[in-house]
Amino acid sequence: MIIGILKETGSEKRVTMLPDMVKILTGLKVQLLVEKGAGDSVFVSDNEYVEAGAEISDRQSLLQKSDLIVFINQLSSNEIQQIGATKVLVGAMNPYVNLDGVKQLMAQKVTSFSLELVPRTSRAQSMDILSSMATITGYRAVLDAAFHLPRFFPMFMSAAGTIKPAKVLILGAGVAGLQAIAISRKLGAVVEVFDVRSAVKEEVKSLGGKFIEVEGAIEDANAGGYAVEQTEEFKQKQTQLIQDHAVKADVVICTAQIPGRRAPLLVKKSTVEQMRKGSIIIDLAASSGGNCELTKDDQTIVHEGVKIIGNSYYPTDMQIDASAMFGRNVVNLLKLFITEDGNLDLNFEDDIIKGTCLTKDGEIVNERVKSMIDK
Repeated sequence: MIIGILKETGSEKRVTMLPDMVKILTGLKVQLLVEKGAGDSVFVSDNEYVEAGAEISDRQSLLQKSDLIVFINQLSSNEIQQIGATKVLVGAMNPYVNLDGVKQLMAQKVTSFSLELVPRTSRAQSMDILSSMATITGYRAVLDAAFHLPRFFPMFMSAAGTIKPAKVLILGAGVAGLQAIAISRKLGAVVEVFDVRSAVKEEVKSLGGKFIEVEGAIEDANAGGYAVEQTEEFKQKQTQLIQDHAVKADVVICTAQIPGRRAPLLVKKSTVEQMRKGSIIIDLAASSGGNCELTKDDQTIVHEGVKIIGNSYYPTDMQIDASAMFGRNVVNLLKLFITEDGNLDLNFEDDIIKGTCLTKDGEIVNERVKSMIDK
């Protein structure tokens, strides 16, 4: 089997796989083609890929020769049409948002695997790109907030007096939120955390955060660890409680998202206007609408003295470690696809292979994505 690794386009700085992961795959009797210059943004030369056992190729030849193609950002419409049904695609397809792309994959009868669909089970943890990238996002969000905040994070005691520690409010205690708690505490901040899932309460407390709870939240064990849509009554209670804590915070980090839907609106304009001037809001849900009413995706704005940073793309600014983590996730998944003699074998009896599959034989395999297309 021949696996092709594409060079990412646009503003994306990550690469699907670094040479150490290429070496693992070549050890599994797989042939690797790497697009020329794929590693430029992570400071890896073509020669380093060659030394790891890969062959350097131009994009057109790679698309034609590869049996399986891996990438971070979806192929262009023309490229999908070009490869037809003869290839297997593995990448971050953004299936809940890019529904037109899903329809094209279905129409072209492409067998595709969307890395965002990897089941959130213990066995699949090592393949979960969402958790890997969220770890980076939570880490960088806190550092960004500390950089922009016109105050110290930790408490300082000096001859000039005592400086109180910064107060950080984190909305959402998923992987990004938990990482943000840990880094904020390491920097010496006082941390409060809101999440509708009571199951994360102990994790929050173990990291040194104070858990803010609104009674009456709907929880769904089948939601894969994500929050679910709440009642209007709960949302009203939630809004008031968040406002009460946000107006006292120096930093608010927003991480709450619901797959396939607009991010829940948690910080209203009126709340921002009551926050202290100089405060910072980091909205990690910017690309799906934002948790803050004033957020603009991939932009930084200032509203009445409060700086609002809409950034869902922190991993691409930490491209070396992000690529390393992404590549390990991909290789761990591909091991399920590869036979002992290096050939491709897609066993759809395997829950991970079936769960990650987006399209096959002109059909959408993933039930959640299928339900969105059928609406």
